[in-house]
Amino acid sequence: MPHQSTGTAMVVCASHSPGMLRDTGAEHGAVFRAGIDEARRRVTSFAPELVVFFGSDHRRAFVDSVPAIAVMLSADGLGDLGSPVGSYDVASELAEPLAAALLEQDFDVTVVRKVALDHGFGQTYSHLIGDLPTVPVIPVYINCATPPLAGPGRAYALGASVGAELAGLGKRILYVGSGGLSHSPPSLEATAAGLSDEERLTLNEAGRVAAKDKVNPEWDQQFLKRICHDPESLASFTNGDIAPAGVGAHEVRTWIAAVAAGATPMETVTYEPVPDWITGMGVVTTSVEHLGLA
Repeated sequence: MPHQSTGTAMVVCASHSPGMLRDTGAEHGAVFRAGIDEARRRVTSFAPELVVFFGSDHRRAFVDSVPAIAVMLSADGLGDLGSPVGSYDVASELAEPLAAALLEQDFDVTVVRKVALDHGFGQTYSHLIGDLPTVPVIPVYINCATPPLAGPGRAYALGASVGAELAGLGKRILYVGSGGLSHSPPSLEATAAGLSDEERLTLNEAGRVAAKDKVNPEWDQQFLKRICHDPESLASFTNGDIAPAGVGAHEVRTWIAAVAAGATPMETVTYEPVPDWITGMGVVTTSVEHLGLA
């Protein structure tokens, strides 16, 4: 049986990248791979009873109508780029009242009754937890890809409210943020919506060399330091603060929400710029000391 943490909340934030899924020979990203394996070990030890997953969408699930925030009542894995297929075990009995409570607090939440979630959810879920379904989950979508975007400070407020609403459940809750860090894939720089995966691949391949140069390790490291040493400052983070890290870095809204929801001391597990995946790859978790896993 896994050790049960002394904490009631755990936070894991991790980068995802289609480049990692395509790197089937594991030629790149050894440092990140080791870090995500360590995060999974910590999650297994924590033994979550509920996962609240803050994720994004790469203009697949939400194309013509794009909510700023959405809470899912049912969800499947899209299976794009090798991400999981099957049905998530969505805790709809908790998700629906959570959405109602957020609406009461003036968050403009869309309730989604059926959706297929792409690798913005699936890749990190499979890395940390496993195949679908495994643990009851509440998927919370934040628009990180299709302008206009709400300010990242709004994600902090959202996460804090989610954490407050669920704190009374008496469950071990894992809060996950998936996305980032610095990257600027051509498919997200493009304004066209509704691209097929084939069109995305062609566009990204044509701009891959230029995109490699847009990884910004200095920005990434500063952001990681902020999460670990001054998380409250994320409440006033702005779109301008994110801009130097590229359009894909807007996904750190999911990290900001997860950090605010869990409200635990954080530590960096690993960071590695991986130009071949055109992304700065990082993992942060609740500190092992706080979790009682040291």
